[in-house]
Amino acid sequence: MVKTEDFIVKNLGERNFMSPLPLSHSDDDLVSNFIDDDERFLHEISFKKVRQVVAGTADKSCCSDLITFEAAGPREKIYFEPGKIKCGIVTCGGLCPGINSVIRGIVMELYYRYGCQSIYGFRYGYLGMVKESGIDPILLTPDIVEDIHAKGGSILGSSRGHQDVNKMVDRLMNFGISVLFCIGGDGTLRAAHLIAEEILNRGLNISVIGVPKTIDNDINFVEKTFGFETAFSIAVNSIQSAHTEAKDSLNGIGIVRLMGRESGYIAANAALASQDVNYILVPEIPFDLEGPHGLYSILKARLERRRHAVIVVAEGAGQSFFGSEKERGKDSSGNTKLGDIGVFLKDSISKYFKSIDFKVNIKYIDPSYIIRSAPPIPSDSIFCAQLAQNAVHAAMAGKTDMLVGLWNYHFTHVPIATATRERKLINPESNLWLSVIEATGQPSYIGNDPIFLSKTRIIDQKD
Repeated sequence: MVKTEDFIVKNLGERNFMSPLPLSHSDDDLVSNFIDDDERFLHEISFKKVRQVVAGTADKSCCSDLITFEAAGPREKIYFEPGKIKCGIVTCGGLCPGINSVIRGIVMELYYRYGCQSIYGFRYGYLGMVKESGIDPILLTPDIVEDIHAKGGSILGSSRGHQDVNKMVDRLMNFGISVLFCIGGDGTLRAAHLIAEEILNRGLNISVIGVPKTIDNDINFVEKTFGFETAFSIAVNSIQSAHTEAKDSLNGIGIVRLMGRESGYIAANAALASQDVNYILVPEIPFDLEGPHGLYSILKARLERRRHAVIVVAEGAGQSFFGSEKERGKDSSGNTKLGDIGVFLKDSISKYFKSIDFKVNIKYIDPSYIIRSAPPIPSDSIFCAQLAQNAVHAAMAGKTDMLVGLWNYHFTHVPIATATRERKLINPESNLWLSVIEATGQPSYIGNDPIFLSKTRIIDQKD
């Protein structure tokens, strides 16, 4: 259960310099205003729930405090003297649409708004922040980053795996870095938190600011991460192709495997955007293959009725078919290895229908790397630029050990430790999942567990 103190953002110290930004504190003067530290946004926007928290009658298992986020944006007084600092940028983990847009946005904001001309890009993730790697950083200027936002990938490169925190802080000191921007997902942000803690333990004045990067959209207390909209938008093309292939074949089955290690947000949103999906399998909801209410049975019934079907599966769904987490082991980032659920479904569905002498035509599509390496769509480009700008404002104000997020259409500051405490998952009782069920027509639960079956209802499948 989160508490009010979990959302208090750390500051390096007193802010003694005036911001060079020509903003104001007055309304109706056609000039944007500075943001005060006491400006906060509610986490919960339901008036009923807010009133229950204030009255002390809220469900204590959920939340007993009125949780609020610190507002992001430019401060009138800043911690670092404009033009007198050096900054670093690092990108880690898998590729994601929009990384270059964020890099560009940070460089442009630092250079033109705060006069910072020493901006180092650490190459190949945290590996490039360790001197022993032999990988030197590059100096980033507006000329170098001018056109990178139109390209996929990361101009700095990326990598996975753990590095020595002490060596990374030493590297920051060697280059005289005052601000480090860490662009990455859950693992990257956890490492950023450790870096920030080591910096504070040493009594150094170095700000660490996270920009959450995860296609899966699974960072807690962050409404949306950059690259997510691009990901499910591109995924729609694969779903449409699978639908065409399936529909033009007798008993055609199109299977599309999408990203989503622990959260099925891409699969859910892609299905809603395409409206061509019949079954969605996500990590948050278990499913069975066999039995009267398993996937095989309901898929067979649909083929007998409509002669085609489209299945979208998130990569983290159905991992129970591959053994326990201990049996699957860990990858270089410390995550539990995933079995390939897409190929598994293709093979197992084919084997099942062959066993009952029911001819099917299966078409399998996995667009993962096409999606990861794509440039961002316009809406993501806008979002990336705004995240970058707010990250720079936070850094110059001396904020640290925090990330920039979005909540209820407002940019916010969230302590990294709070955001990475657990993953954001789809709530099976949410309006999002209800929309998915109504769009696909699939049962609320695909399986045979009597407890789940007693709590769900089978609705008519969509044609």
